[in-house]
Amino acid sequence: MALGRGLGDILSEVEEAYEKDLSELDSFELEAQGARVEALDVDAITPNPFQPRKHFDEQALKELSESIAEHGLLQPIVVIEKEEGYLLIAGERRLRAHKLAKLSTVKAIIADADIDDIKLRELALLENIQRENLNAIELANSYAELIEVHEITHDNLSSIVHKSRSQITNTMRLLSLSKYAQEQLILGKISQGHAKVLVGLDDKKQKVIIDSVIGQKLSVRETENMVKTHKENPSKNKETKIVKNLTKNYVTEIETLLPFTHKIKAKSIEINFTDEKELQNFLTFLKKL
Repeated sequence: MALGRGLGDILSEVEEAYEKDLSELDSFELEAQGARVEALDVDAITPNPFQPRKHFDEQALKELSESIAEHGLLQPIVVIEKEEGYLLIAGERRLRAHKLAKLSTVKAIIADADIDDIKLRELALLENIQRENLNAIELANSYAELIEVHEITHDNLSSIVHKSRSQITNTMRLLSLSKYAQEQLILGKISQGHAKVLVGLDDKKQKVIIDSVIGQKLSVRETENMVKTHKENPSKNKETKIVKNLTKNYVTEIETLLPFTHKIKAKSIEINFTDEKELQNFLTFLKKL
């Protein structure tokens, strides 16, 4: 099954609902498209079980609920009718805000469509991606799910969700971060810019850097420099270790073969001459080698 097949009309209705005030919606036009606008009982609406969004900002929901209570809902939610009530297609934040404001009804576009589980998952993912309502980790998981379920490439997904291929790839790389790093990103303790530079570090180093970012309020640039230091140190330590051991196993052989006053250092041998005769003897020695 191709991604998005049969969803164009419904997604158009969603976008129309976002772009227009409720008062501007032409009920006759919607009915001609197989949809209508009604005030529905909030308790009769079931959330989309495939909703990719897991984190809802409580303060933002409270502000939205206060706005709806004072000014009303300008952008209706979108539902489809089921055997028992309605199933939410788009607008979970608005539905939650209605419940928080203790409002019994909510304005909704009722789309006349037969949607199976696959299409329902697509709608939830696409609606959130297009509206940019997901945090970076939820967005990355949404991209990954669409790619896996429909066996499509990053380029295919780019043309569907209207995001650049690099944006999709870079966002999905966040899924390789440690659980701790992903949690801090979801909570807003670090930005996506901070998170991106942590990719490739082990879990322990990620935590050290994240705690430093939070505690010292480091900028992304400062974090990049800190990550660079952590990545460089292991190689420097390794190089130092090699240098220190370079002549260690050859001390006895050097002492036996070199009949001149000398000092054995980490990566060199220092030969000292007390007079010109010793220097001439050394040159003669070299010629015999």
